[in-house]
Amino acid sequence: MSAVSVVTMAEYGRVNGLIHWRLALIPRVLSTLNEMNRISMRANNNGVWLEYEVHPAQSVGLESVPARASVLLIMGLGLQLISWPPSLIDGLTQAGFQVITMDNRDVGLSTKFDHEGMPNLLWQGLKQKMGLQVQTAYILEDMSTDAVAVLDACGVQKAHVLGMSMGGMIAQRLAIHAPQRVLNLVSLMSSSGAKDLPGPQTELLQRMFAAPKEQTLDAYVTQAMGVLDALASPGFRDDLQSMRERVVQAIERSYHPAGVLRQMSAVMSDSARAQLLYKIKAPTLVIHGLVDPLVPIACGLDTVKRIPGAQWMEIKNMSHDLPQCLVPLVLARLIEFFQ
Repeated sequence: MSAVSVVTMAEYGRVNGLIHWRLALIPRVLSTLNEMNRISMRANNNGVWLEYEVHPAQSVGLESVPARASVLLIMGLGLQLISWPPSLIDGLTQAGFQVITMDNRDVGLSTKFDHEGMPNLLWQGLKQKMGLQVQTAYILEDMSTDAVAVLDACGVQKAHVLGMSMGGMIAQRLAIHAPQRVLNLVSLMSSSGAKDLPGPQTELLQRMFAAPKEQTLDAYVTQAMGVLDALASPGFRDDLQSMRERVVQAIERSYHPAGVLRQMSAVMSDSARAQLLYKIKAPTLVIHGLVDPLVPIACGLDTVKRIPGAQWMEIKNMSHDLPQCLVPLVLARLIEFFQ
């Protein structure tokens, strides 16, 4: 671990104040322009089709921002490419980075694996504890090759890679198995996967995998809002209306809970990753919330301990989400790190 950063509420206020003036220069129309400029496409990884979007670098104000490398964002369990905060993407493109977002396999508009059936996660967990072999539809290493296919489709040889939660695990696999494609690695609210680390709170898991009471849009939205509420950062919550709008947008775009279970199965089966993290040569930044109930902070600390020279950023009162008011803080650290 080469650096330690603990961000308190007071420090958040100071950092937010320093960069808020710059964000305030951005006209409201810029988000609309980014919607128009982004390009949706599909990449092919041996028959697995991956939906992805390219957000070109922007110039802000009177100054021309120098072009920088691409940033690949890899989302977490069950979430789609539209789940990234638009302000994070806008901030990176305004800083001169091309941003690439993607739907992981089995969610969003990417290839589904329904032919593989539904995994029994309880039985899989028991088999793993007994040291028995577990069969999964795919593994996280496979998902890292999806990321490579997206980079290939974009004509990008090397990129900064940021993965959130399960996406951080995929990004770690990418840095291990295709180091020549990773400029810098950011593991956000993720884990090393070591066996002795604490797991999610039981009540939270029950809420996450509970079936909706009815097969209706309202029921799906209610169930999803309950999960988001359980994961929300205390003191940093987004307003309920914007959260609900994002949930509805995601469900209408793609609702595929079976894919979430298969992704979870891949996460559970990836038990050897921790022993391979020493191989990561890319400069690495590990960011974690102090009060994360899904992936406890011990998981982030173990990650930064295992990756040579990794840097650490701990955010107090941050849970397992990236609320709008924390985006400027995280964005400033990312731009600094990527430069």
